[in-house]
Amino acid sequence: MSLMVSVSGIRGIFGPDLNPENLARFTAAYGTWAKGGTIVVGRDSRVTGEICENIIISTLQSVGCDVVSVGIVPTPTVAMGVLKHKAAGGIIISASHNPAEWNAIKMLNHRSEFLDATEGKKIVDIAETNAIEYKQYQEIGKVTHDTDILDWHIQKILELPYIDRDTISAAGFSVAVDAVNGAGSDSMPQLLETLGVKKVGKLHCTPNGLFPHNPEPLPENLTEICEMMESGEYDLGVVVDPDADRLALVDNTGKLFGEEYTQAAAFDFYLSKNNGDVATNLSSSMICDDIASKHGGKCHRSAVGEINVVIKLKETGAVIGGEGNGGVINMDLHPGRDALVGTAMVLQLLAEKKMTSSEYRRSLKDYFIVKNKISLQGMDAEATLKTISEKFSDYEQDHTDGVKILFDDGWAHMRKSNTEPIIRIYTEAGSMERAKEIGEGIKKLV
Repeated sequence: MSLMVSVSGIRGIFGPDLNPENLARFTAAYGTWAKGGTIVVGRDSRVTGEICENIIISTLQSVGCDVVSVGIVPTPTVAMGVLKHKAAGGIIISASHNPAEWNAIKMLNHRSEFLDATEGKKIVDIAETNAIEYKQYQEIGKVTHDTDILDWHIQKILELPYIDRDTISAAGFSVAVDAVNGAGSDSMPQLLETLGVKKVGKLHCTPNGLFPHNPEPLPENLTEICEMMESGEYDLGVVVDPDADRLALVDNTGKLFGEEYTQAAAFDFYLSKNNGDVATNLSSSMICDDIASKHGGKCHRSAVGEINVVIKLKETGAVIGGEGNGGVINMDLHPGRDALVGTAMVLQLLAEKKMTSSEYRRSLKDYFIVKNKISLQGMDAEATLKTISEKFSDYEQDHTDGVKILFDDGWAHMRKSNTEPIIRIYTEAGSMERAKEIGEGIKKLV
């Protein structure tokens, strides 16, 4: 294993890969790039989070940056903090869905966007050439604390013209939450209570960073909340990853929506209020195309990574975006994934349609997506992807991000991961059997 430097941040296993030395080096490079402006810093609940936070805040001060510390909050709340404080940027200390031994720093620009490839390269160049501008004692930055940023974030959600607390409250919803003891442990229940949800059931909502199950919100990791929902006490189950930017849903019968359908529900709701196109990444389900077409729009595709979706949103003028991993990007709030606003939109949708969550899910066409991965150990990723591309040269392909092969009845997308040393192989079709068949054929070839 080694430190991973990509569009998704600087991440690795704390100690062997992500250590105080490289934390300080990349943070100092970022602060130098930001030219000593104000930086908002927040983190998820990981055990190593406080150590990283102390190093990062002190390092930012040493290069002349003022710091607004917001503590343990969701990644989207840090993004909102950049806008609130009109800051030069933000740093989130979180390895998202990676296991507890991992940590990472994810960096935002002054527009509250994750850094694009050009911005990220500048920071890496500063770090590698040691072109860091440390300040003398009279020029070091100061630290302030914003303990109200989550309240502000939630208030801004309620101020969206299509979110109506009275409508949601009148529906009398009961909602169960699995926050995997991460940054959503306090924030998601607070949002639900503010929206007027009648009953909030909490599962793993102690923000201590001790993840009770694999923190990636995939079906095999969500058996507890599915069993909780089977009791019939709740109308919707809400699951977030450790930094609460991804959202997975469980219906009132205990069945998973499928994380691919989170953004589909958000798209469906938003397009009922605003005309336009949508944007998502190449690995997202075909249900996004169906929803866009239903409302007279088009679905635009980008490389994987939320900044790539944001860039596509701005390029095309699309009105709402997201990723199939359960990320909803509502540009009316901020340009990044946000499980809190995604939850508010889904509750508003169900309240207005007067449908149960299972009834709404059944109203959408079923697609079946299979997500595989292969370790890169001893493998040349680029050569492997080239081989796959050549093997399927008779089919239409998209090389925006790895290789996506378009079949008559489905697709396969192979790409090197931004967050793990693996090749991801995603396949989708109208039946699970066909999706598996495509995936197994690719894996066999690899």
